[in-house]
Amino acid sequence: MLDQRGQLLRAAVGFAGCSMPSYDRALWALRTWLDSWPGVGDVAVGMHRQLRMWVLVLVSGVACASPATTTRDAPVVGEEPPPRFAPGGPDAEAFGASMGYPKGTGATYLRTRWRVGSNSHLDEIFRGRLIHKASTPSRLVRVAEPLITWTFLGRGADLTVDDYLSRYPTTGLLIARGETILVERYQYGRTDRHRLTSWSMAKTVTAMLVGIAIHEGRIRSVDDLAAAYVPELDGTEYGRTSLRHLLQMSSGVRYNEDYRREYISLDTLQLILDTFMLAGPGGVGAVTSFNDRERPAGTKFSYSSVETYVLGLVLTRAIGRPIAEYLEQKIWQPIGAEADATWLIDNSGQEAAYCCLNAVLRDYARLGLLLAHDGNWRGRQIIPAAWVLEATTVRADQPHLQPGTASFAGYGYQTWILPGERRMFVLFGAQGQLIYVDPRSKLVMVNTAVQEALDPLAIREMNALWAALVRQLGG
Repeated sequence: MLDQRGQLLRAAVGFAGCSMPSYDRALWALRTWLDSWPGVGDVAVGMHRQLRMWVLVLVSGVACASPATTTRDAPVVGEEPPPRFAPGGPDAEAFGASMGYPKGTGATYLRTRWRVGSNSHLDEIFRGRLIHKASTPSRLVRVAEPLITWTFLGRGADLTVDDYLSRYPTTGLLIARGETILVERYQYGRTDRHRLTSWSMAKTVTAMLVGIAIHEGRIRSVDDLAAAYVPELDGTEYGRTSLRHLLQMSSGVRYNEDYRREYISLDTLQLILDTFMLAGPGGVGAVTSFNDRERPAGTKFSYSSVETYVLGLVLTRAIGRPIAEYLEQKIWQPIGAEADATWLIDNSGQEAAYCCLNAVLRDYARLGLLLAHDGNWRGRQIIPAAWVLEATTVRADQPHLQPGTASFAGYGYQTWILPGERRMFVLFGAQGQLIYVDPRSKLVMVNTAVQEALDPLAIREMNALWAALVRQLGG
């Protein structure tokens, strides 16, 4: 049985049809027109539900209904095709479609009915630190969507992107290669203005910032102990752990992270309550209760969000400024991010480095493309190439991190590494947030979603789609 504290923790967190062919273009055109008037664009975002209904009414008078996301408008000659938006998606009503996909509260944000709204407004439910966009966004060219076919579980018929979206609760899907967007789709009324949460995809971002800090001499070595930068950790097991072993989630310190349907482990529940849910002190006080070493460091992989949080504490002390500000200066603005992002913080002002970056889909794609180019953005080396390579490769002398041992995938520095000879890797977050990266072809796939916990079958289906993309578009 859970002790009284465990019961209080669980109680605190509160677990307990169709579109028109002209809908995408009409909504896009109307939003573009609104944005041309000073001050009106922000109002349009706030009134997006009403705007969407207006467009549906207008379009329905001149166009016949057709199955959601199964048709596309032919682009006008000389224009780039706009992103494609769908008001629904699989099981839309369960996610609150008739209520306008409401955002939840601190007690309901994980529940099904509020998940779409919460995952696109998480920085309105909890406290976030702003990451300012670039003064001039970098150019991404959008072309007509290519035909992409794939198979899954031996089914004979070829599946398409429409099939994938009709089966999987994706809020945003973007496929890009080089500087070109090949697919950009949204479901459940989400748009290219919504800041979609990363969940644990942020872990890879933290690792890349650590690499920049090492390159700048702010952190002396990846083999330094955490306590060298956070003196309050001196004498603790995490304080005695090297940054390398924290990056590889191989500290050997006891921490149980388990995600199943409607279940989160007590350790993880305590961590999120103490950090972005603002129920505890945050900062060093959020990690010192995890102080039991099970095995020597560097001998076994054990996925532990608290280890990324310790890295965040180290990074903050080393750089002498908030992590969000460092991200803005070192990555976000240099890659030409088109929209402001946010990163959730705790009561100490520390970013929840293990999760909770919130950004628009195209900026996630820019991040993926930066990594696909091994940290180089259009001729400028933003993240040291050697660091990106080290972070996304498993060495032969690290058997505990190899694919098939660590998990289905291998593990680098806060990054999942796909099996096979070709170097490909994934930024992975709960509920279906993933950025797949293929450095050889510069191919990237971003998927944001609202699935239940960790669904192995859904992950296999996404992997199958990605494998088909690499075969068809990856050279």
